[in-house]
Amino acid sequence: MAVDYAVIVVYLAGMLAMGWWGMRRAKSKSEFLVAGRRLGPWMYSGTMAAIVLGGASTIGGVGLGYQYGLSGAWMVLTIGLGLLALSVFFSARIARLKVYTVSEMLDLRYGGRAGIISGVVMWAYTLMLAVTSTIAYATIFDVLFDVNRTVAIVLGGAIVVAYSTLGGMWSITLTDMVQFVVKTIGVLLLLLPIAVVKAGGFSEMKAQLPTEYFDPLGIGGETIFTYVLIYTFGMLIGQDIWQRVFTARSDRTARWGGTVAGTYCLVYAIAGAVIGTAAKVMYPNLASADAAFATIVKDELPVGVRGLVLAAALAAVMSTSSGALIACATVANNDIWSRLRGAVVRSGGGGGDGDEPHDEVRGNRAFILIMGIAVILIAIALNDVVQALTVAYNLLVGGLLVPILGGLLWRRGTAAGALSAVCVGGVAVVGLMAYYGILANQPIYYGLLSSLAVYVVVSLATPPTDVAVLAAWRERVAGRGAPDPEPATT
Repeated sequence: MAVDYAVIVVYLAGMLAMGWWGMRRAKSKSEFLVAGRRLGPWMYSGTMAAIVLGGASTIGGVGLGYQYGLSGAWMVLTIGLGLLALSVFFSARIARLKVYTVSEMLDLRYGGRAGIISGVVMWAYTLMLAVTSTIAYATIFDVLFDVNRTVAIVLGGAIVVAYSTLGGMWSITLTDMVQFVVKTIGVLLLLLPIAVVKAGGFSEMKAQLPTEYFDPLGIGGETIFTYVLIYTFGMLIGQDIWQRVFTARSDRTARWGGTVAGTYCLVYAIAGAVIGTAAKVMYPNLASADAAFATIVKDELPVGVRGLVLAAALAAVMSTSSGALIACATVANNDIWSRLRGAVVRSGGGGGDGDEPHDEVRGNRAFILIMGIAVILIAIALNDVVQALTVAYNLLVGGLLVPILGGLLWRRGTAAGALSAVCVGGVAVVGLMAYYGILANQPIYYGLLSSLAVYVVVSLATPPTDVAVLAAWRERVAGRGAPDPEPATT
C-alpha cells in the first residue's frame, strides 16, 4: 500500500498547492466568487462535470449498479439530463444576468422582495449538501488509512476548507480540473475495464445474474420519476450549479460547455452501473451495496492503480464538497447576512476606492472559513446521510423550483406569488415528510403541486410586476445594462 499512499499524499498536496496559487489570482469579488466570469469551454466543462459528479454519483452509483444492475444508472442519468436541460434551455440567460446568487436573480425578476426567504432555503440546501459530501470522507479515508470517522472527516474537510478559503472559485476551478482528469482516468479508463474483465466479461455477467439486472427500467418507474423530480429539476435551480454557470466567459460557453459536461455525466452513469453489476458477480453477498466500490478497488486492482482509483473517489467527493461550500458561504454572506445587517457592500457599483474589492474578498473568505468549520462539526455529529440529503433536495425543489422557473418562463408571475410558493412549498414538504416519512415520494409530489398552485393563483390575484422591473429584467436577460461589477484582473 506504500505506493497507493504516496499517490494519495501527492494528490492531496497538489490540492493545497492549487489553493495557494488560486489565492494569488483572486483579487476581487468577481475573481473570488465566480473566477472573474472568464472560463473557456474546456475548463468550464471539466469543472461543471466535477461538481455534479460527487461521492453519491461515484460510490453511490456503483452501489446502485450492485443492487439493481444497469438500471442503477438512473440516478446519475437524471443528473446528466438536468445538466443538459439547464445548459440548452437556461444557461445562456443565467450567464447574461451577471449576478452571484439565485436569490439575486429572484430579486431582479420580482422587484427585490423575494431574496432573503429564498436565500434561507438555498443556504439550508447548500449547507446540507456540503455536510453530506464531507461525511463521505470517512468511508474513503477508512479504506486508505484505517482511521476513525471523526479524524477522517476532519482531515478531508480541512483540506477542502483550506484551498477553498485561500483562493475561492479560482482554487476550486483549478482543483476541479485536476479532479475531473483523475476521475476520468481512475473510473472510466481503469476501474471500468478492469471490473468487466475480472467479472469474466459481459457474457459471463449475463450468465451469472438474473435478467432483471439488464432491464433498463428494472429499478422501477416510480423511482425513476422521483429521481427526475429531485435531481433533474435540482440541477436547474441549485446555487452550487448556477455559481458555475456564472463563471462562463460567454453564454455560448455556458451552453456548449454545459452540454459536453451533461453528456459526460451520462457516460459516467452507465460506467458506474456496469462496475456495480460486475461487482455483484464477483462479490454476490456484500453486507452493503455501497461497499461494492471500496471492495472491488481493494481486492482487484494492482498497486498504484488502486491508489489512483481511490484518488478518483476522493476527487469526486472533494469537487462536490468544495462547490457546495463556496455556494453556502456566498448565499450566507450575500443573501442573508448583508441583508440582515442592512448595509449591503456594493463593490459592483462601478466606483469605490481601490481597497474595496480586497475587503469583499476578505469578507467572503471569512464566510467560507466559518461555514467550513460549521460543515465539519455538523458532519461529525450527523449520522443519517441519506435522510439529510433527501431533506435538502426536497426543500430546494419543493420551495424554489416553481418561483425560479416561473420567473424565467412566465411574465405574469409576481413577487407575492413567488414568496407564497416558496413558503407554501417549503412548509408542505416539511409537513409531508413528517407525516409520510423523510424518504417517501409523496412529500416532493404534493409539495411541488401546492407550490405551483399557489404561485399561479396568487400571481393572478395580485397586480402584475412593475413595468420598469420587467423592462430592467429583459435588459439583463439580453445581456445589456449589467456590466461585470468589477474589472477582471490580469
